[in-house]
Amino acid sequence: MSTLPANAPPAFHLLAKPTGATCNLDCSYCFFLSKEMLYPGSRFRMADDMLETYIRQLIQAHRVPEVAIAWQGGEPTLMGLDFFRRSIEYVEKYRTPGMRIVYTIQTNGTLIDDEWASFFKQYDFLVGISIDGPRAMHDAYRVDKGAQPTFDKVMRGLRYLQAHGVEYNTLTTLHHANADHPVEVYRFLRDECNSHYQQYIPIIERVGEDDIERSGTGVRPAQMVPGTASGMPWTSWRDRPLYIQEGQFVTDRSVTAEQYGAFLIGVFRRVGAPRRRDGLRADV
Repeated sequence: MSTLPANAPPAFHLLAKPTGATCNLDCSYCFFLSKEMLYPGSRFRMADDMLETYIRQLIQAHRVPEVAIAWQGGEPTLMGLDFFRRSIEYVEKYRTPGMRIVYTIQTNGTLIDDEWASFFKQYDFLVGISIDGPRAMHDAYRVDKGAQPTFDKVMRGLRYLQAHGVEYNTLTTLHHANADHPVEVYRFLRDECNSHYQQYIPIIERVGEDDIERSGTGVRPAQMVPGTASGMPWTSWRDRPLYIQEGQFVTDRSVTAEQYGAFLIGVFRRVGAPRRRDGLRADV
């Protein structure tokens, strides 16, 4: 084991992306998929020797009795179950006596089946499921490579997790299709998904004047107010160059500042007095 620098933190948190930017979905608003362009020719798969090195160094760099091993993507389940089984073997090889390992994974849920759910339960994974609300709101932008809806596949994966008693939470992105429906989204996550821990992330696709000029919509940047939505014709990240968060305008898929604030207010204010059974205060 190498000697750690004197100023090394005793603990830290990393998110490993074993498939890089690759995913089996093609969400219209995804900022990350275009990162494939940064690595032409890459297979976008973590090699086995890299997996062992990563697990070993992650464990050895901690000076506390608990280490979190967190997986994200792209879509990490594209690596297949054998990859994650090997990761467990490497953890057992390098963990110190008494060390507690906490496993987490963020997934779109579409590939989860009985075998995946059984594995997650066996090793006490906390699974984050990405879902944007009821069917119409979810399927507005979260589609597969064939532009087909994914709601049913996500819910199927969620049911497998529930059947095996896997701990999970939900991650919901807020955008044009769902941001005006705070109570409906919240109740769906609470009642249909049985989500006790909910995360909300605003989708803000920033674009610059050059993007608007190239869009072919006929809209001129001079006609727009900074921070307002533009009618960009993009249906996928594939329709545009490498995406970077620059520009003073946003796409019409984006949630506006007013919508985002209204969504949060709608959830927390609409729930009413503490005695109301339908109230968020009764849920907390």
